[in-house]
Amino acid sequence: VQLQASGGGLVQAGGSLRLSCAASGRDFIISDMGWYRQAPGKQRELVAIVTRPGSTNYADSMKGRFTISRDNAKNTVYLQMNSLKPDDTAVYYCSAEGRFTIGTLKPFNSWGQGTQVTVSS
Repeated sequence: VQLQASGGGLVQAGGSLRLSCAASGRDFIISDMGWYRQAPGKQRELVAIVTRPGSTNYADSMKGRFTISRDNAKNTVYLQMNSLKPDDTAVYYCSAEGRFTIGTLKPFNSWGQGTQVTVSS
């Protein structure tokens, strides 16, 4: 299962961006989809996760500013980011966990290539 992220860019503090990440492949079903980020010199950290039924979980610093959502029919996860701060500058990665629906029904955990978000002060 391959993930393709898009939507990053340069934005001024206080601005907004919407990230998208689409999964492609065959014969799979996704359970959880999420967004993580990694700033220069820091470890990768969780931003938000959304389950297949739509339950969400956010890192504390993103609550109220970021909204994660998904379209199961399109195997796509979104991240709406509002009130962006310079500290939000990072490479944002999407992830997907699930299993294949044929053969041995193996689980998978896939990552996207990352999209750069830069917030200027």
